[in-house]
Amino acid sequence: MNNRRPFSRADRLNGIEVSGIVRISEAAAQLRAEGNYIIDLGVGEPDFPTPEHVVDAAFQAARDGKTRYTANSGTAELRTAIGKRHDATEKEVLVGTGAKQIIFNALMATLDAGDEVIFAAPFWTTYMDVVRISGGRAIVVQTADTGLKITPEQLESAITKRTRWLLLNNPGNPSGAVYRRDELSALADVLGRHPHVGVMSDEIYREISYSPFVSLRDAAPDLRDRMLVVDGASKAYAMTGWRIGWGVGPQSLIGNMAVVQGQSTSCASSISQAAVLAALTGPDDYLAERCRSFRDRSLFFVEKLRATRMFDCATPEGAFYLFPRCTPAVGMKQPNGKVIATDDDVSRYLMQEAHVAVVPGGIFGSPGHLRMSYAIKQDELAEACNRIAEACQKLTPT
Repeated sequence: MNNRRPFSRADRLNGIEVSGIVRISEAAAQLRAEGNYIIDLGVGEPDFPTPEHVVDAAFQAARDGKTRYTANSGTAELRTAIGKRHDATEKEVLVGTGAKQIIFNALMATLDAGDEVIFAAPFWTTYMDVVRISGGRAIVVQTADTGLKITPEQLESAITKRTRWLLLNNPGNPSGAVYRRDELSALADVLGRHPHVGVMSDEIYREISYSPFVSLRDAAPDLRDRMLVVDGASKAYAMTGWRIGWGVGPQSLIGNMAVVQGQSTSCASSISQAAVLAALTGPDDYLAERCRSFRDRSLFFVEKLRATRMFDCATPEGAFYLFPRCTPAVGMKQPNGKVIATDDDVSRYLMQEAHVAVVPGGIFGSPGHLRMSYAIKQDELAEACNRIAEACQKLTPT
């Protein structure tokens, strides 16, 4: 007799919950509802508005009646523009509802039960969960002591006969790390010895790099036949809510990914696609200006955090996050007498005492750290730094 309840959770969801980042946001929202002014450093989106010419293009597309289904893989015009950005043909491009869907499509299209996917910790939380949902096995490489970047030696040691993908995030979320050309070439040398391993390069933050960005597609052209580049409009163009991402890879892979997409969302929003086309083909001088703004904020934030002596903070090379070690605060006593034991405790303390929301590093596979976004206005960032400093001054040795 089958005693399973009608809506019991599927086995594929075992161990998967709503993102810990969402939990932090919900706690912040509750404190706001109680009348508190919370500064949220847990956000993962730019504070800049979507460019005006992009918004105008969306309005015009709607007025022109471009409100019907597009091709499952995206409009030909948008795929052509994306292809030019990545030195690829239109047929090597799939447009989806955000970069997250592209990653989901790729893993669902390629993983069999027990296939392995290698990625570095700290990692974007979605990597772990999508690998599990797809039936794969995550092989996590710790990089806290290697500059928050996976090394060739680590990669070589992690590869097995079951390895299907190396998933690389460049620039990194939450690490802020950026791989140099020589580092990418060294990883490519390892992959060259293992032809059964594909590589997925998540480059969603490529326009927010504080030194010249090099795509893996350019650093390792010999691997293009087993490489997928993931990108999108969310971060660089401040279009998180428009939900457009894309994948660039071999036609055979793109075709299989399109099969998955065709049975989930089908095509992405026609209006959003028109807006992203305007973003990719219109003026883009603001990108460098916004990148400089993020870099200036990062330098300011690093200096303020280091001054508290409670954070060991590396200077990020890209994206808009700091990922400091918070181990100096571990063992310190809070004003209420409780002793801080973990990064989660530090996060809770800053929320309650400073009314500043940050994300514990354990969520990203790197306990002992915090993720702090500086994608907020400068005056808010300065206020957050003041609050954090005051909260740190209230901690006492045990």
